[in-house]
Amino acid sequence: MSSKVRLRKRTYDETLPDMKLNSTLPKNNTPLKVYILIKWMSILLVGSLSLFSLLVIYHNVFPSRSHGTNFLDDISARLGFQEHKYIVVVDAGSTGSRCLAFKFHKSLTSDGTIKLDEQFFVQTKPGLSSYADDPVAGAASIKKLVEEAKAVIEESKWGETPLVLKATAGLRLLPEEKANLILEEIKKYFTVSGFVVSDASVSIMDGLSEGLFSWFTINFLLDRLDGREAETVAALDLGGGSTQITFLPRKQHTLEKAPKHHVHDVIMGDGKLGIYSHSYLGLGLMAARKDILISSPQNDSEIRSPCINPTVKTIWHYGGATYTLKGPYDFNFDSIEDGEWLKKDAKLPSANYEECLQRVANVVQEIHLLDELESVDITAISYYFDRATEQGLIDPFKGGSLTVQSFFQAARKACETPNADQPFACVDLLFISMLLRSFGLSPDKVINLHKQIDGYETSWALGAAVHILNNGI
Repeated sequence: MSSKVRLRKRTYDETLPDMKLNSTLPKNNTPLKVYILIKWMSILLVGSLSLFSLLVIYHNVFPSRSHGTNFLDDISARLGFQEHKYIVVVDAGSTGSRCLAFKFHKSLTSDGTIKLDEQFFVQTKPGLSSYADDPVAGAASIKKLVEEAKAVIEESKWGETPLVLKATAGLRLLPEEKANLILEEIKKYFTVSGFVVSDASVSIMDGLSEGLFSWFTINFLLDRLDGREAETVAALDLGGGSTQITFLPRKQHTLEKAPKHHVHDVIMGDGKLGIYSHSYLGLGLMAARKDILISSPQNDSEIRSPCINPTVKTIWHYGGATYTLKGPYDFNFDSIEDGEWLKKDAKLPSANYEECLQRVANVVQEIHLLDELESVDITAISYYFDRATEQGLIDPFKGGSLTVQSFFQAARKACETPNADQPFACVDLLFISMLLRSFGLSPDKVINLHKQIDGYETSWALGAAVHILNNGI
């Protein structure tokens, strides 16, 4: 089942009203005609200069945002001076695929800065890795998304609109042969899609690109680029198969202490920035959940875990396998008296918080500590946001801010509370809490969580689209 979101629709097909001047002057009164003509020309000249002055003042007082259109851009668009570009990016994640179609233009008022006009978003589940044994069906799921995005782009623009699919950790964790079969089926459709494609249009994206594109997207939407790089925020992205941390270090010791393969030179404008970015494959939420709950290969039909409440029995599909998960012991419901569930101080069955915490710590260990991250503004996306909203910790539409300690508190509550609707809340929240601590963040450190910024998805796809706009596929 797919869902659609059309955001920030702007149209520029409105025309400026015609100015009509009706003259009733006598035909033979030429000097008077000349006088009136000069008078009107003077009025128009003064008016034009005044309007120009107001526009300059407006532009200086309300400078162009890095991603939005300003007043001058709107006027130039109405006059037909803007050239729009479309790009379609498919984010093939481990738990689902998302298709985003972007409409851009280059601003005439800010040295050709790229502006984002519109975004179309549609998604489907499951992810491509679930089609490991049926690549044709996997390609069909992508085709459905792209065709929906195609419907919102002018047909005359299809032949000049780039189309790319970048798969993330879900396919990176699959056997190479199976992953390639899925990608080959998608390439067959892409070649007849009507969009612009190349040999690089369908690929598995490395974790570094995923981290850098996410960082760009967040800072682009927060207007922290275009000369404001010193004010950029750190980006934490938690996917299903991997997690990324990316930020611009301000302190020399961060660069000196960081592993060499964690620091990368990125060209921004006319300069070059040393960006810290690293992707931890296998520390995505779903991959980590598997390692925590299923610590060793088990052939039993049922797997018991201290991270699952004793009242819960749940089926979980991941990586082509199906697991039946239960709590550490069998619970006798008859031992709970009527009404006991509703009492505030009732002794209800709970997951083993301390033992689950230890299992999480065993999985989250070889992470490079970052002292500087404590002093940097942080924006976290993807599963960080999803799990916080599920627990009612932040607004599901506006996002919000939480401390690291708030995640720990929510984890303890989830472990102590039987909830068949959220059987993995205990383990997921504990993993997120420990992951943040492993990055070097204190319990009081505030994390900003967003799914959207200014109405746009905080997906790495936007960063990839801007890269393609500047460099091609």
